[in-house]
Amino acid sequence: MTVSTYQRLQSRIYHILEGDVTDRASRICEYFIAGLVVLNVISIILESVPSLHEAYHAEFHAFDVFSVIVFSIEYVLRVWSYGQKHAGQAWRGRKEYIFSTFGLVDFFSTVPFYLQLLFPGADLRVLRMFRLMRIFKLSRYNSAMEDMVEAVKAERDSFSSAIFLLFISCLLFSSLIYIVEGHEQPDVFPSIPAAMHWFMLTIISGWGNVDPATYFGVVLVVITQLLAIALAAILTGVVATAYAAQVQGRESMYEMEVREVLADGVVSDEEKRHLQHLQAKYGMSDEQVAAIAAQVEQEKAAKAA
Repeated sequence: MTVSTYQRLQSRIYHILEGDVTDRASRICEYFIAGLVVLNVISIILESVPSLHEAYHAEFHAFDVFSVIVFSIEYVLRVWSYGQKHAGQAWRGRKEYIFSTFGLVDFFSTVPFYLQLLFPGADLRVLRMFRLMRIFKLSRYNSAMEDMVEAVKAERDSFSSAIFLLFISCLLFSSLIYIVEGHEQPDVFPSIPAAMHWFMLTIISGWGNVDPATYFGVVLVVITQLLAIALAAILTGVVATAYAAQVQGRESMYEMEVREVLADGVVSDEEKRHLQHLQAKYGMSDEQVAAIAAQVEQEKAAKAA
């Protein structure tokens, strides 16, 4: 194989695996991997049912072996093909993939199978549950998870403020409940750390699995529950606002690209492929794209008139 053939093959595999919406082979690969991931998750859930596990143990194992083979080939091909991402620096592209979020998900979703082969007598039930990480492989084909992460990053100051408020509240209410209820229920509130455990359970679930024995303890429980509702509302509002901003930002970026493409009045095949790639990247529907294109055309017509 000549150098040019090797590079063309590497580039071709890279674009197939990366999900080029204009490439039929890439779409087939995407649908196949996504479908296999969904079937894997269903298989893991059904395998946890004792009766099904006993009746179809061989079938579950055969399907897992097939899945691991496919995912292992995918992982090796991604590591190899990422070598052409940075010209002349193959190691850089491969390192970038291996230590990326998707690279780590691809690795840890298959490694339990090989650990089972290396340590057949060990209890690897916890490691086997790592197979559920395969569901995160779907994030590669959908931007929802990425948008959520970016939304949290964008509002990290608000989150840090809410966490600081939670810490102060935990320290204050835990100390108060220890002082008030500690003498009445020494087994439940023997120390402030134990009271903190109660506080976190109350914040998360709405009830700390303890009924207060004093009137003031009841007041503290009610205030703690109200605080939990308030913190949940604050964090939900922050995430919802940031997520909406992410979606709006995607549409604005796509609209800018459409304006640049339509600026000269001619849309080349390369520009069409570029817009299709952005549409898939930003997870935009055909209706959203059509609405943006219509708006840009109307603005151009109005300016021309």
